[in-house]
Amino acid sequence: MQSSSPARGPRAGLEDVEALMAEVMSGTGASVGLLYLLPPGDRMVWLALLSGVSRQIAAPWSRSALASSTPVTDAMRRRRAIRLDSQEEVARRYPQVGLILPYDFALTAVPFVRGGRVWGGLALLWPVGHPAHLSTRQRRAVTACCRRTARLLQQAADRGDPLMPPEEPRYLPAAAPGGTDPARATAALGFTERLPVGCCALDLEGRLTFINAAGAELLGADADSLVGRRPWEALEWLPGPVGEERYRAAVVTRRPTAFTAVRSPFTPLLFELYPDGTGISIHISPTPRHTVTVREAPSDEFVGATGLYRLTHLAAALAEAATVEDVTGVVAEQIVPAFGPQGLVLMVAEEGRMQIIGHRGYSTEFLSRFDGTPLTAPTPPAHARATGDAAFYTSFADFRRAYPDALRFGTRNAWAFLPLTASGRSIGSLVLSYDRPRPFHRAERALLASLAALIAQALDRARLYDTQHDLAHTLQTGLLPPALPDVPGLDVAARYQSAGHGMDIGGDFYDLIHTPTATTAAIGDVQGHNTAAAALMGQVRTAVHAHAAAGVSPGDLLARTNRLLHDLDAGLFTSCLVAQLDLGRRRVRLATAGHPPPLLRHPDGRTEVLSLPPGLLLGIDPDADYPTAEIPLPPGAVLVLYTDGLVEIPGADIDDTTAALARHLARAGTDDLDQLAGSLLRNAELSARHHDDIALLLIRIRPGP
Repeated sequence: MQSSSPARGPRAGLEDVEALMAEVMSGTGASVGLLYLLPPGDRMVWLALLSGVSRQIAAPWSRSALASSTPVTDAMRRRRAIRLDSQEEVARRYPQVGLILPYDFALTAVPFVRGGRVWGGLALLWPVGHPAHLSTRQRRAVTACCRRTARLLQQAADRGDPLMPPEEPRYLPAAAPGGTDPARATAALGFTERLPVGCCALDLEGRLTFINAAGAELLGADADSLVGRRPWEALEWLPGPVGEERYRAAVVTRRPTAFTAVRSPFTPLLFELYPDGTGISIHISPTPRHTVTVREAPSDEFVGATGLYRLTHLAAALAEAATVEDVTGVVAEQIVPAFGPQGLVLMVAEEGRMQIIGHRGYSTEFLSRFDGTPLTAPTPPAHARATGDAAFYTSFADFRRAYPDALRFGTRNAWAFLPLTASGRSIGSLVLSYDRPRPFHRAERALLASLAALIAQALDRARLYDTQHDLAHTLQTGLLPPALPDVPGLDVAARYQSAGHGMDIGGDFYDLIHTPTATTAAIGDVQGHNTAAAALMGQVRTAVHAHAAAGVSPGDLLARTNRLLHDLDAGLFTSCLVAQLDLGRRRVRLATAGHPPPLLRHPDGRTEVLSLPPGLLLGIDPDADYPTAEIPLPPGAVLVLYTDGLVEIPGADIDDTTAALARHLARAGTDDLDQLAGSLLRNAELSARHHDDIALLLIRIRPGP
């Protein structure tokens, strides 16, 4: 299975979006900007533009599932701004972000919404000391950017040429202070060269753009050999994790920072970092030995702070991945941009063969030669799975020496074949490939081994989850009607969407009972998510079906079912709504037992939330009364019955979310009931991360004599 990827098209309009992003950053004083696009029909949010921070730091969020929990995706689903004012709030609400960026900054995430859909989103960061709330001018700048960007994106889509994100996020550089006056640049260069202390400059990617003679002398290196490289990668004696960590802190917080290191044999140096929106200036000076806090470490013995942060981010993401599909999505979408390989293949052992369940950076045609190969085949993935030993090939020549008949994809020049081992069992292999030869130092091999172990544990857990969920789904669907009766003159559509986990079984149900004297629709929700709830749901549905077949009124039907539930003493309460249709008179009789109110969309599109006489939940009071109300149901009108999973959002008022559902129903541009049901479910997915099942029943009397 290949993770989805939007088809790349012309970049028409991206320059206009860049201009709007530059404008909002200038107007708000934001130090970092990340602009995301949601391609039509895609469920992945793609980072298209960034400014003020390196692609390395932004890599863990270059692609995110719309259903994932990040500030931008939450803003897009909820269609409102998300504001985080401190490091503590970031860590509390978004622990994955807090783990990767453990620095103090403020953040605002906003969605691009127009024409009833979400087109993308924007995240803006401010350094320490920024006011806790945006000023009126800043809010106006953000609002204007969102409105104009959404309009551009919709116009492009309406032209049939939707704006697609580039293959790699495009970087928007900040304007350099002082312009490009040659005389000024020459004077600045002469000034720094005359200083007796070391001076150097890094760009926002961490690469040296300049170092003066004194600085090169202090570092014990030639200036030309350093420019264009990251100091912690170019200097063996410079402790990479510390140097890289301080660089990341300076870029994100825009706050000066410092660290000390020892150049062999005994030359302690103080590095002071001064950042702004274009890069980092560094002052290098000797320092008394007693202030040194960092020891020398060989460059091949560390993987860098960025690598460790990315491993932590992946671990957190995998912890939230429930299904095998979720795990493969996380692996495919995060490892390639975050860890540097150009290709990835994820394989598991099933039925005596190596099956490919996810890949990135390969053609399907190339991989088809390896999908389904026997476990005993003489291939590197099968060997890694069988032996439990990782294999690293630093070049194509190295690879061909071990496997003379090996096939090569494109210009790949280095490979890592990693076993996936969980609970002592080898369940598959992870293949990573690189376009350039790669030495695979000892520390990197350890990092990749940790990576494979995390994936193996997540896959093992996900496979168990899928097995349990399939069993639960089979039990659940067995309690629902296999098909609804075909009633002349009536259009009906029904949906059931589970939000349970593992063996959780919901108590939501729906039914349509047709007799010669009446047609009755019922929908309900038994409290709980377990086998007891499912069993009671089956009993409730049976009782409702039997009483409806007897032709009693909706109120009497609920009263009789209520007494039965009280006698059963199940300890669970049930909400239920019954609608009895009179097709001849074009009317409907309704009664409710604590159930969410139905919606009625009139033929002209006007939609209302029906207010019914209240009734207690079933199973509380055996003598409870359930009044029946009667309303017209004109031909072409759509009656919508649903359970609370469609409107219940944690922290939101259910009356507000019900009204929002009614507005969406009114705007839905379709009269096809199946399409309309799908639209209501998709709207629920975009609104929030639901944790309850949803049952949905749509009914319409056909126009006619």
